[in-house]
Amino acid sequence: MFGTMSALPSHPPSRYVGLARGDLARLVPELLLCGHLIDRAGMAWCIEAWGREEMTRIAIEEWMGASPVYTQRMQRAMVFEGDDVVTIFKGLQLDIGAPPQFMDFRYAVHDRWHGEFWLDHCGALMDVEPMGQEYVVSMCHDIEDPTFDATAVATNPRARMRPIHRPPRSPADRRPHCAWTVTIDPSHSEIAPSAATEAVARTRAATTDLQAVDPSDDGVPDYAGPLLADLDFATFSHAALVRLADEVALQMHLLSISFVLALGRRCGPDQVRAIATRQLIGSAGLTASRLHRALGLGRDVSGAARLLALHPALNPAAYVALESTGDGVVVHRSPAHEDSGWLPLCGPHEIRPLQAVVRSVAPHLDVEVTGSATDWTARVVERDAPVPEFEEVAVARLSTGAGFELTPRRSLPLTPL
Repeated sequence: MFGTMSALPSHPPSRYVGLARGDLARLVPELLLCGHLIDRAGMAWCIEAWGREEMTRIAIEEWMGASPVYTQRMQRAMVFEGDDVVTIFKGLQLDIGAPPQFMDFRYAVHDRWHGEFWLDHCGALMDVEPMGQEYVVSMCHDIEDPTFDATAVATNPRARMRPIHRPPRSPADRRPHCAWTVTIDPSHSEIAPSAATEAVARTRAATTDLQAVDPSDDGVPDYAGPLLADLDFATFSHAALVRLADEVALQMHLLSISFVLALGRRCGPDQVRAIATRQLIGSAGLTASRLHRALGLGRDVSGAARLLALHPALNPAAYVALESTGDGVVVHRSPAHEDSGWLPLCGPHEIRPLQAVVRSVAPHLDVEVTGSATDWTARVVERDAPVPEFEEVAVARLSTGAGFELTPRRSLPLTPL
């Protein structure tokens, strides 16, 4: 759909391969939720700079740019490529735009070309309802209409998602929070990829080649089977979970790249860098605190160093070249340096995102960073006094997703109605 994606040369194995299967089963849904919360870390600064309406347009361009690209990547990775409603729904279950439970999508399939979904719980709605009806309309109407279709047409250019009902809620406690139809009809005109999508598809993140899943590994190697009401990540094989973790980390990079491209259509490079850095600081700190808890890492130098090596801002290994040193990490020139995403915002010239990660482990931890813009060493150190949380992380924590508790769910097949 987006042209030929050239494969990169062979790369070192994933840094997630050393995690136990149970740890990976907790990590993947955490990464999906943390990817969704990236916007909570970024859009506040867009509102501050341009107001709600322009923030809305930035969000539309951001998600329309990234979502179709990573949707097709995930389809290939988990072996469920297709052109029907089931394929669309499977993609949503592995999309940072629809993280499990926080965005509690429920599905009904009528046939290959017709289906419905509804949200029993919408964490994004819980975040914006207190901000007022204008913000609800911006998210649930202005942003959702074009971005839902962009996600659907990554599977079939004649697919359409249309609301049955959606917020503002009437009555105020209406459940489910929203409901939508999905229809694929040959009479629909084909929707072409947006300019934003085509720009993101040309990045190194979009074309990063990851190791194929070994089908002989114990557990389910892919999502080629029936559509499930919920994904029980513990049923996937170790190899499949490693690939999922790497793919979701790339989803985050693709979204951040698309965000930066959208900013660049509105302001100069200095302001782009300032806002993108604030987004990264907030996202890095919030993500680090959730992953630290989920993986049960220590609250010392070695725990913080381990967290740096596993943090999605510095993964996957095929995109970010990194070595662990025991008390930190060494980053080398990487494909990620060629994109306008997160990695160029880190290094000796800007240490706050790395500080946000280690301070999520303990407020008295810090990093010392030496080297050049593309080759640098970050060493975790202890300070005598604790340091307050960055403002950017505090803003990101305002989301209800910051403390949202994920719980295991069973994988049950959905029967077409």
